[in-house]
This record gives sequence, C-alpha cells and structure tokens, in this order.
Amino acid sequence: MRRALATLLTLAAFAARAETEVDMELVLAVDVSRSMSPYELEIQRRGYAEALVSDEVLSVIADGFTGRIALLYMEWAGSGSTRVVLDWTMIEGREDAERVAAALLAHTPYALRRTSISGALREAAGLFEGNGFTSFRQVIDVSGDGPNNHGPPVTEARDAAVARGIVINGLPLMTQDIYGGMWHLDDLDRYYLNCVIGGPGAFVIPVRDWSDFPAAVRRKLVLEIAGSPPVLERIVPAQAAAPYDCLIGEKIWERNRGEWGWQ
Repeated sequence: MRRALATLLTLAAFAARAETEVDMELVLAVDVSRSMSPYELEIQRRGYAEALVSDEVLSVIADGFTGRIALLYMEWAGSGSTRVVLDWTMIEGREDAERVAAALLAHTPYALRRTSISGALREAAGLFEGNGFTSFRQVIDVSGDGPNNHGPPVTEARDAAVARGIVINGLPLMTQDIYGGMWHLDDLDRYYLNCVIGGPGAFVIPVRDWSDFPAAVRRKLVLEIAGSPPVLERIVPAQAAAPYDCLIGEKIWERNRGEWGWQ
C-alpha cells in the first residue's frame, strides 16, 4: 500500500513538473457567425496573425517573467459550433510567432449560423484543463459582432468562467454591413461591458471600422499580455454601470426570426 501511494505521489509530482510555466494562457475566441461576410472573416484571421508577429506584441512577451505565453485560437458561432483552429502552443520569440501566424493563415475561415457567446465562453473555459501549461493568468479574448442569441444566457457562462479565476476581455465589432444589419446592436460595447467581460482588470476595446481592426488587435494583445491594462481612450474598463438587458440578443432573434421564417 505504501509503495503504491509513493508511486502515485511520484507520478503526480512528475506530471506537475511536466507542465511548462508561462506568463499567461490565452484563448483567442473569434466570431465566425453568419452575420460576418467572407471579407470580414479574412480580415479577422489576418489581423490576429499579423498582430502576433508585430514588434509590439513580441516585445511585451519578451518582457514577461518567463518570456513566453501559451495560446489557443478557436472560432465560434452558434451553441455547439466551435472549432479549434490552432491548439495550445507556446510563443517564446519571433520564430514561434511566425509559425503560429502561418498556421492561422493556412486555414480558410467559414461562417456558421447563430451567435452563442455563452457557448464560446463555456468551451473556451474548459480548454485550459490539462493543456500542458501553468501560469497565474488565464484569459479568454472574445471578439464578436453581435449579442448572444443562442444557448444559455451569456451571464451564466461569464460568471462560471470568472469563478474559476479566468479573465474575459472583449473586442466588440461595431461595424455595419448588409450581412448583419438586422442583428446590429448600436451599443454593443456596453453589452460586452455589462454582460460578457469579467474578472480582475477586464476591459473592452470596441472596433467601429474594419480599417481599425489590426491596430485594435495589437493593442488588445499588448494589454492582455502585460497584465495591467491602463485606462486609455477607447478602452472601457470593467466597472459598475447602469442596469442593462443582457437578454437583448435573444429578444432581437425572437423578433426577427418570425419575419424570415427561421427556427
């Protein structure tokens, strides 16, 4: 019995040592719902790829305690519609970043139906378990062009993730086009602030024009990796705000689906 216990303790210690220490574990959760045009999907994927190899992002990674981060890139749409494009990988310099960027650009994004931010958050939160890395910071970076309209309420998924010590930051895409006009929410930044993001230091960077997207992604990654985002213009820190209807997306879906005969 003692020998068996000693063996188990040895295996547990080995497993703990096998985890690679990094400064943060980051899930990039990217919206590919049907409201996104092929052009916008391509801008998103390219924007993240270019940001990861930028001098700004590589510099802040190098300045960390270990000088490396772990990253996973997933795309999401409706509840149950998530796809891991790039599984957990470590970035410890330009060579790693370029390899990650090339992997992202090697896949063609495609649009899926509905918008389930709650599904994306639940899936992303589970991806930290047993990923081979350990850190003091686990972050979900979620971008999207509309409110939750599928699956459980987004606040339930947010609160569950935050309770596990995960920080959620938001990149609301507030552009307007013919694809997503009927689902557009004028104050999507407020929706993300009140209903999506959470955890210590959580923040929102809204994107109001697609030409701003690459710079917004770079800035967001720099702030997330640095771990202490300052209050800057166009960055909305998480704080107490006026009451907000976090079921607004579900209500918009119910209102519009009858007109189009959707289920």
